[in-house]
Amino acid sequence: MRILQLSNKFVYPPKDGGAIGIYNYTKAFSALGCDVTILAMNTTRHYTDISRLPEEIKKMADWIAIDVDNRIRPLAALSHLIQNRSYNIARFISTAYNDRLIELLHQKEFDIIQLEGLYLSPYIETIRAFSEAKVVMRSHNIEHEIWERIANNEKGFFKKWYLKILAKQLRQYEISRLNKYDLVTSVTERDAARLRSCGCELPIHVCPAPYDETVLAPDKTKMEYPSVFFIGALDWMPNAEGLKWFLDEVWETIHQQIPELKFYIAGRNAGSFHFEKGKNIEMIGEVENAYDLMNSKAVMIVPLLSGSGIRVKIIEGMALGKTIVSTTLGAEGIPCKDGQNILIADTPEAFAEKIIKCVKERIFFSIIGDNALQFAKRQFSSHEVTAKLLEFYKKHISLD
Repeated sequence: MRILQLSNKFVYPPKDGGAIGIYNYTKAFSALGCDVTILAMNTTRHYTDISRLPEEIKKMADWIAIDVDNRIRPLAALSHLIQNRSYNIARFISTAYNDRLIELLHQKEFDIIQLEGLYLSPYIETIRAFSEAKVVMRSHNIEHEIWERIANNEKGFFKKWYLKILAKQLRQYEISRLNKYDLVTSVTERDAARLRSCGCELPIHVCPAPYDETVLAPDKTKMEYPSVFFIGALDWMPNAEGLKWFLDEVWETIHQQIPELKFYIAGRNAGSFHFEKGKNIEMIGEVENAYDLMNSKAVMIVPLLSGSGIRVKIIEGMALGKTIVSTTLGAEGIPCKDGQNILIADTPEAFAEKIIKCVKERIFFSIIGDNALQFAKRQFSSHEVTAKLLEFYKKHISLD
């Protein structure tokens, strides 16, 4: 099968949940015998020197990167606000990217063109003009829902007002595009139901974000127990919002009861996140190998208050046998069970209580982590998830 993936970021090295999800599909498609091409925007925020790709990565796909400057510009944002057009979407509309897409569609034929998220939707018209391929929207989440939740959590009057407008504009755009594809995939059953409720009439296949079982290997021999850690892109608004809540509302209670316990924060663009230093909090920042960091610490937290889709970091944490404490929203879309393979808490008191229990009861801590590992193996193996997706594609290609 000839597959073209369109991405609004270059996904190697895979350093955040979105990039990991896209990259794992690229790798799995290649391993299953597909001819894969990936046309990616090389943005200022996620810039990669493509000439330095390792040889084994180059062999997986035909990698094409187009420089796109999508930095936020206040005047452009104001102009789109006045015109009632989504600036979230406009930032990813690039003449250079569109021209390279046209050139590519003249050079090669594809069976499937997979749009990696809503921000690639503006290129549908170009694809229709130059290709007969089936166009698939791989919906990473319900984009407008993320912004609605962020707006609802915002306390400042003017910022809340502006965020609500952004969410409304994004909702209008997302719904207007729903039936312009040929097929849709979602990462959760819940997201599939939301897409249908918004008016999607296309075939939808639920395929979660897979993890690469050849890379993730649990190793508790060097684990610092007890310890608590957070890992995630610190410039992604839901991560920053949730981490601030944890530091302001939860950590003080834990620190008072277990003053020697350390809390580690790791993630890209640490300079964008500000917090009160001290109280056994250590900012690690960006790490070379996220899985080594995760294996080296004990209790993983996912204190999300907004967002949508599925948390790739939870899946990876489970695949590493981590004991995870998350909010209900953080674990949304993952069919896990509180008290069995994850711990769920939505109030500061409950969140602190569950972390303290993991620290004071090591057997309990170990049981949750071991159950998480078995759960991940059954649900999210990349080979199995991708093979099912390809069967879905073959079914609909054969209809012609």
